[in-house]
Amino acid sequence: MARISRPSKKKQPATPKRKARPRAKSAKPAPPLAGDDRWWALIAKTKHRDSDEQADRLVAALGTLPLDDILAFDTFVNERIRDAFHTDLWAVAYIMNGGCSDDGFDYFLGWLVLRGKQAYEAALANPEHAAKGVSPDDEPFENEAVWYAARTAYEKKAGEGAFEAKATRVERTLQGEMFDEDTVDERYPKLARRFGG
Repeated sequence: MARISRPSKKKQPATPKRKARPRAKSAKPAPPLAGDDRWWALIAKTKHRDSDEQADRLVAALGTLPLDDILAFDTFVNERIRDAFHTDLWAVAYIMNGGCSDDGFDYFLGWLVLRGKQAYEAALANPEHAAKGVSPDDEPFENEAVWYAARTAYEKKAGEGAFEAKATRVERTLQGEMFDEDTVDERYPKLARRFGG
């Protein structure tokens, strides 16, 4: 007589077992958010009284990061500059530097970002705060090199011309009513007196 196999007392799955599918590779983690404090921390870590030296330190620090992170930092800087692209800050830059062209304002905003999160946010809340903690003797208050820091670091790793194809373009529009150069000192009289206006 043939033996009848009895079902085991072990609980059977409700559905038949399927072969395990290979897991899909997870997508690369998204670059850090533009406002991520890690970029402010990187700026603080590379801080130097001389803004050109700070930009050199920034290039060196960025060079240790993956290419996607370098691009994320570039976007972060450009978004901070976009958010500060306001005529009130331009007026302050004009007074502090004894004049300020379009390019000069770009370089002033680069300098402002490199001053760090606290100084940057204070200047956005009150443009006169851009001058806090600096001496008129430190003029010019600008940094052109920060505009190219990510590009330089990226191309050292990926080759010349590689940055342009990957970088994110951040659009900006000047906010506020443009000041009159002849009366700009009247907008910020204390600042004008302090910086020799």
